[in-house]
Amino acid sequence: MNVITETHLPLPLFQRGKVRDVYDLGEELLIVSTDRISVFDIVTPSGVPDKGRVLNQMSAFWFKQTAGIIDNHMVALVDDSAAVKRLTDRLGLSESLPDYLIGRSMIARKAQRISVECVIRGYLSGSAWGEYRQHGTIQGLPMPAGLKESEELPSPLFTPTTKGETEHDRPLTEADIDELSLRDTMPALQNASMALYTHAAAYARQRGIIIADTKFEFGWHNGTLILIDEALTPDSSRFWSMATYAAGRAQPSFDKQPVRDWLIGTGWNDRLPIPPLPPNVIAETTERYTTVFRWLAQASA
Repeated sequence: MNVITETHLPLPLFQRGKVRDVYDLGEELLIVSTDRISVFDIVTPSGVPDKGRVLNQMSAFWFKQTAGIIDNHMVALVDDSAAVKRLTDRLGLSESLPDYLIGRSMIARKAQRISVECVIRGYLSGSAWGEYRQHGTIQGLPMPAGLKESEELPSPLFTPTTKGETEHDRPLTEADIDELSLRDTMPALQNASMALYTHAAAYARQRGIIIADTKFEFGWHNGTLILIDEALTPDSSRFWSMATYAAGRAQPSFDKQPVRDWLIGTGWNDRLPIPPLPPNVIAETTERYTTVFRWLAQASA
């Protein structure tokens, strides 16, 4: 099985992120989801087979599912060899673009990104659980006493964070909102995020999956707010199985949890390079990504 951790296309590079390589097509972008995997904001030296295809196709699925709630940046999937040829011809390239683009790439509209990660929490987990245990709050908001780890919250919470290039994401403050000139935009971000989460969570529950939390990103396109980046993937969401769910403990997640657990178990700290991942950890991670994709995005195909 081919693992794609690097791309080198004969196109202007727009941006290279931890997972996605983005190429400039003029008024549009070619977004390629690689098999790179990052933990603790560091890209590991090992790729995870099929991860890029899962991310790309799950986002495409949710973009289509939620287009009636808010428009998004997706123009078209590069989903077969004919799509690769059309793109090659359209760009006037002398050599065909590589077939590895199939399934793991999409053409998207350029948008003016809003530098906020719109986090929606439906269950008490992760950093929110840590804050609640210490202070009884979630992002500074007082919460009922006696909540358990992984318990469903009385209602979903909108807990936006910064999206910085040089610092870890942190809770968005009133000063941040003013600095980013988002005072008039925040209600629309909150409403869209809540509507997307409510729709997706209900859909997922019908298929045996809990969406504990997720994050969305938005941008402006021709003056209209649209959904961008990725949507409801294992990299942006915490997915749990309803069959094994029980409040009061941490839950197995359909994401990069095997990589995090293994790395912590090695005694690694962030002053050391991440070692190559063992084959069993890679295989288990691929299984988690492909399983939740099959249960959610392929269930209605």
